[in-house]
Amino acid sequence: MTRGELFDPVFGAGRLSSLLSDRAWVSAMLEVEGALAHAAADSGVITADQAVAVAAAARTLSGTLDPALLGVEGAAGGNPVIPLVRHLRAQCAPAGVPGAAVHTGATSQDVLDTALMLIAHRAGTVVAADLAAAADAAALLAVRHRDTPMAARTLGQQALPTTFGALTAGWCAALDRAHSTLTGALAGLPVQFGGAAGTLAALYPHGLAVADRLADELGLARQAVPWHTDRTRIGELASALGVAAGAIAKIATDVVFMAATEVGEVAEDAPGGSSAMPHKRNPVAAVTARGAALRVPGLVGTVLGSMAHEFQRAAGAWHAEWETVTDLLRLTGGAAHRLASCVSGLHVDAAAMARNLDATGGMLLAERVTGALAAYTPDARERVTAACAAGRRLDADPGVTEFLDPAAVRELLDPARYLGHAGDIVDRVLAARTPKKETPQ
Repeated sequence: MTRGELFDPVFGAGRLSSLLSDRAWVSAMLEVEGALAHAAADSGVITADQAVAVAAAARTLSGTLDPALLGVEGAAGGNPVIPLVRHLRAQCAPAGVPGAAVHTGATSQDVLDTALMLIAHRAGTVVAADLAAAADAAALLAVRHRDTPMAARTLGQQALPTTFGALTAGWCAALDRAHSTLTGALAGLPVQFGGAAGTLAALYPHGLAVADRLADELGLARQAVPWHTDRTRIGELASALGVAAGAIAKIATDVVFMAATEVGEVAEDAPGGSSAMPHKRNPVAAVTARGAALRVPGLVGTVLGSMAHEFQRAAGAWHAEWETVTDLLRLTGGAAHRLASCVSGLHVDAAAMARNLDATGGMLLAERVTGALAAYTPDARERVTAACAAGRRLDADPGVTEFLDPAAVRELLDPARYLGHAGDIVDRVLAARTPKKETPQ
């Protein structure tokens, strides 16, 4: 797992560490217990004084209860909620609160699932903010370089001319879509409250009202029904994080390639050095964003593969989610943070892009020359292909100049004259952006 003081900063997860730590888990579970007490009091299940005492005890334990101790104590029951409730009841006892007034009508999964929803919402909001920041930075690059020609590349080879603005507009569109998908998943994260078997029998006839009030207390969506073994919400969250990581990895891969010495089209604002080679200027933000993002698909697969929960409580499939979803948030969030840093400070070398466009001596525009030549001879493609295979300039090849004037061929070979709808694509992406993420000017 990427977790701790050594690797969290390297992979960009420093800001998320406190939100996804074991302490954060303990605090979230206790927050759920305190909110449950107030929700139960609102329905008359326990007294208001008891609710106040439970919530106060939960806040105290939030800062003092040792996660390591809770982990050891939770091993016997297979989850940390069982000993947490025992500690909470002991903390409340001096105030005269009976044990029945703590954890009222709940089961361990209610507390753990709801705590996970709190953690996911809080950490996910940070992830979404970094996705938005990266998208804004990409949009600014698209504005600045709308008409900056560069070589488009397919299968690792130069294909046709495009613009750097069109490339970064594509980055922006992907990040905006990932942001929208993630924020939608976060907005739908609901409370979990179903009791021992999902019927809320212990709180009948107040169970549904307590569940709704608990959601309101915690700022989560209300559940339609308990979802102990309906893990579609977890699957949607994991999938949204996976899509975001995929978008990040694609952009980071582009940057790493374009920053290569032989290409030299972009450079990060604060490149990293090497312990052995003084000349190195590594695109470290892109490298570490990619490194974090590449670990995400396996975790998404774990979550989706664990959705087959049997009947009213799963044996193992539920347990597989806790650390997996936490790590998904940590890795995707770290990757998003690193990418935002990379793209927002990216230096663009338009001259290098122009040099690379000229590297093939005009072969990059072979498609255009073929189209013009086809008006005069049916074997246009064969003639142009033969010239390219022989390494001859198209404006000097007899098979081409037999029909086309060399000056006309040179005009056809101008990359700036064969950009298609690159500029229109930039304009369309920028025009489609949502108002809350306006294009930076």
